[in-house]
Amino acid sequence: MKSLGRFCISFVFWAFSLVVAGVPFFAEQFLLRKTTHGLAYPAVYVLIMGLFHLLAPDSMDALRNWRDRSGLLNGLVRRLMLAWGFYAVLATVIFLLFDNSLVAQIILATTVVLGTAWLLLTQRGRQALIVAGVGISSLPQRWGASSVIVIGIAGVVGVLVAMLAMGEGFQNTLKQTGSDDTAIVLRGGSQAETNSVITRDQVPLISALAGIAKDGNGRAQVSPELSQVINLPTVSDGNDANAQLRGVGSEAWSLRPNVKMVKGRKFGAGLRELIAGQGAAKQFRGLEVGKQIELANQNWTVVGIFAAGDSHDSELWADGEVLASTYQRTSFQSVTVKLAGKDGFKDLKKALAADPRLKLDVQTTHDYYAKQSEGLTKLITALGIVIGAIMAIGAVFGALNTMYAAVAGRAREIATLRALGFRSLPVVVAVMLETMLLALLGGLLGAVLAWLVFNGYQVSTLGSNFSQVVFQFKVSPELLWNGLKWALGIGLVGGLLPALRAARLPVTTALRAA
Repeated sequence: MKSLGRFCISFVFWAFSLVVAGVPFFAEQFLLRKTTHGLAYPAVYVLIMGLFHLLAPDSMDALRNWRDRSGLLNGLVRRLMLAWGFYAVLATVIFLLFDNSLVAQIILATTVVLGTAWLLLTQRGRQALIVAGVGISSLPQRWGASSVIVIGIAGVVGVLVAMLAMGEGFQNTLKQTGSDDTAIVLRGGSQAETNSVITRDQVPLISALAGIAKDGNGRAQVSPELSQVINLPTVSDGNDANAQLRGVGSEAWSLRPNVKMVKGRKFGAGLRELIAGQGAAKQFRGLEVGKQIELANQNWTVVGIFAAGDSHDSELWADGEVLASTYQRTSFQSVTVKLAGKDGFKDLKKALAADPRLKLDVQTTHDYYAKQSEGLTKLITALGIVIGAIMAIGAVFGALNTMYAAVAGRAREIATLRALGFRSLPVVVAVMLETMLLALLGGLLGAVLAWLVFNGYQVSTLGSNFSQVVFQFKVSPELLWNGLKWALGIGLVGGLLPALRAARLPVTTALRAA
């Protein structure tokens, strides 16, 4: 009964401690802004405790001595501090991994500065460096076990960066498409060109609206366009895949000045000729200049290759009227217009809303194409984080196993240092530094491999218009930095428990075992 009573009291203490520890985070996370900024609270706590360790080590010793005494209040405080400290470390890791705000960067920079100052300016910090130096110098003798951490974390970082680079490349390709000085008009409620319909009698009404720029001859700069999904065999395996064939007129070129012919010539008006974007030419067979392809039982001649530097590189262009007659289309799907000045978009939107004959929506071409990437980018990012988290758990267990073995192998060495007067904190920090160094090596290896293998790698995926969009993986410096933060986070979590075990190892027990 006495053991059961102690267990119940201990359970209540732990539950109370965890609840109190998590209140600031959960209150801010779920009731206020629902962002990872709530994790800044435990992160600030870690900084404050580190500052106290740096500036008032004697006061911290007095607090620990009081905490370790027997008694109801002492036990409650002891459990509360342990639960809050463990929670704060984990929350800080998550905060620094997922929050790229200025707050997170300031906290991270402050943590690095305070930690470096503590290591260099305090006696215990210098003791930690001495212990860490001894451990690091023995790495070559146990490189096989240590490589488990390095290779495991390199795999996590490589896969994570590759997945996120895919989403970054797709998003960057679509965000580069369009501009703020052109707008696209679609049927009201349509999210993409494929489900939009604009009748031919609506085109003159759109051309007469305010906010649309005029050319040198006083004509409105508008480009009514068609979007037709066609099937073409891919270069990789010969299987059919969707490609987007855009029917345009002469105004399309002036509205998209970035589109340049790189080979051959433009298609002729009234002819069954087409030009291919450089991405589509690499993705599909039969798009070489001079070749013919069959569309709707008619032969079309490829007369040129163009480059746009955006998602239009994945398209094929042809004369809009010829395309309409081939596929028996009596209406258009979108109208792209040139805006007149900085207030052109507001004027055009107001004019569209005021005309009851035009149940149409308008947005800048930059915003339109940026929205097309949101869904797939979020999906790829979520998958990358989930896969990375699963692999990270495995890497954490690998780090735990390796560092536990390292601590056990160095039990006599650690016990000797403790007997010479080294305190627990330098031992904890030394083990953590060793683990973080291995994690950093693994993170750098994974980041370099991801950059060498995937940066600029060209692939395609199905876009919002149900056609293939060709894009390149983009391994940006921000993604590499996020990968390194994941590596250090894994090292921090994986080295924490072995470090605490090394610090709590009784000197006499360790010496006898050795």
